[in-house]
Amino acid sequence: MRFSIVLPLFFAASLAQAAPPKAEAFAPLFELAGIRLLCEQSAPLLQRGLSAPQHAQLGKAFAADALCLDLAQQLAGTLDQAQLQQAQQLLDSPLARRFTAAERAVGAGGADGLAAYRAQLAERPPRQERLALVRRLDAAAHTTALAALLRYEVGKTQALLALKARGETLDEHALSSQTAAQAKALRLSSAEAVESFMLYAYRQMPSEQLAEYAALYEQAPVALLLESSVQALPQLFAERRALLGQGN
Repeated sequence: MRFSIVLPLFFAASLAQAAPPKAEAFAPLFELAGIRLLCEQSAPLLQRGLSAPQHAQLGKAFAADALCLDLAQQLAGTLDQAQLQQAQQLLDSPLARRFTAAERAVGAGGADGLAAYRAQLAERPPRQERLALVRRLDAAAHTTALAALLRYEVGKTQALLALKARGETLDEHALSSQTAAQAKALRLSSAEAVESFMLYAYRQMPSEQLAEYAALYEQAPVALLLESSVQALPQLFAERRALLGQGN
């Protein structure tokens, strides 16, 4: 008799864990993974130096809430509820919170310390094993990939706006072809900036903890979230550029 009650409950719980999560469920995970910040930076980067009408148009087209929600809808079929919960537990762990606090301390302390540290790197390069750990973390967290992607997609959008101002336009394929050469340069400069930031922000963190933090991002649920985000974001920007090209 007990099994007749327990088994249906067990299968119901299993199905609930396997069901695709709702898009709104990604919001806290995006915050922890830094993806929310990327969404928030998109419109301000695009709006720099533009006229008031363009400013308003881009603010609407690249609004952070809508951009992150569209991304979540893209990922909803990629991660199930169990993976979502696992990723959130990892990114909200005490270890992850310590590293996040170190990153925020750089911003709170101003840019002078980081700028001075970067100037010193040429004369006093970091230990190779420490640099290897930072590069491992960068690769696992897709930090350079996401930073370069944002800069590239912003550049493509600005190029389209410049063409549009001259009464010209390009389709997405042609626009990608004309801007492809910039992608490598953006990735290299982004990698340099990310490496120096991580070396500075984590300078008081033991290498053992840095290795654990990199391993956290290498866990399957977190890796899937970030890899899927890198793959999905270009299409979301392209969709918005298409609306701009139509004058909507």
